[in-house]
Amino acid sequence: MEFTVQQIAEVLRGEVRGDHLQKVYRLAKIQEAQPGEIAFLSNLKYEPFAYTTQATALIISRDFVPKQAISASLIVVEDAYTAFSQLLEEYQKLTLNEKQGIEQPSYLAATATHGEGLYLGAFAYVGQRVRLGQHVKIYPQAYIGDNVTIGDHTVVYAGAKIYADTQIGRHCTIHAGAVIGSDGFGFAPQPDGSYRTVPQVGNVILEDFVDIGANTTIDRATMGHTVVEQGAKLDNLIQIAHNVRVGRHTVIAAQSGVSGSTELGPNCVVAGQVGIIGHLKIAEGTTIAAQSGVGKSVTKPGSTLQGSPAFEHRDSLKSYVLYRKLPELVARLEALEKMAKAQPPA
Repeated sequence: MEFTVQQIAEVLRGEVRGDHLQKVYRLAKIQEAQPGEIAFLSNLKYEPFAYTTQATALIISRDFVPKQAISASLIVVEDAYTAFSQLLEEYQKLTLNEKQGIEQPSYLAATATHGEGLYLGAFAYVGQRVRLGQHVKIYPQAYIGDNVTIGDHTVVYAGAKIYADTQIGRHCTIHAGAVIGSDGFGFAPQPDGSYRTVPQVGNVILEDFVDIGANTTIDRATMGHTVVEQGAKLDNLIQIAHNVRVGRHTVIAAQSGVSGSTELGPNCVVAGQVGIIGHLKIAEGTTIAAQSGVGKSVTKPGSTLQGSPAFEHRDSLKSYVLYRKLPELVARLEALEKMAKAQPPA
């Protein structure tokens, strides 16, 4: 694909400074870009590369003031990082839309319906009464169970498994190996020490613009719904248990787990390897630092937690300072004890 600098600027609603007719073929990092490629500068740590890059075009923020000449044509926007993200989205749309049609062998149930622009990859399975929206892309070896609904422009990558009754909104991305709608971990202890399986008869609902990372699992509800609200982003290797609700625009990093019936508010940030026990409520805008263990509800919006068990970030840092000094404090205490024993009684 080939575009002029001017065409890209129009998509990004930016202003061109330089040759607007130059051609761009690819996107690249600023430190690696070659002629025919476009890069961006957002983090000033990379500013020196702006003066040496061989990129044909460079996206910069309006408040950036160069310290010397830049050879690349500039596209000036309000925020370079956001603009480049938009450009990546447009590029992805173009490449995804190239794939259309039903490859064979694959299975599409007679009772399933779909809109225009469907891509169904080889060895994919689409079950009974499935409803697929416009321009849905289902890659090879994906499984779509009975009664599933998938909205417009959603992509299900290779090997993902979508269990029966799951509802997925528009513009969602389900990455390879993700499992959506498997049974929640429901087992009732019996008097003889065994466990009785509790049927999980609810479902999973993913609202619009949700991203689910590779090998992430989201369990169906025991009753009712497990819900990931609009705009939430889940990384790879995450466990979301039954009846959890993940608030809109909340992001969760890899290897984190959320236990059953916990509710995360909107705009939360959960870092990697965080564990959250069940039946909690996490307030809007809460940030949980990596490797924290959350054992009680968070009621104050905008809180920042750290530690295991997790508590307020500043207090955690103060505690850690004391923890690091424990060997020194113990040595001083032992020295004082020896001095006290060495002194004759009064």
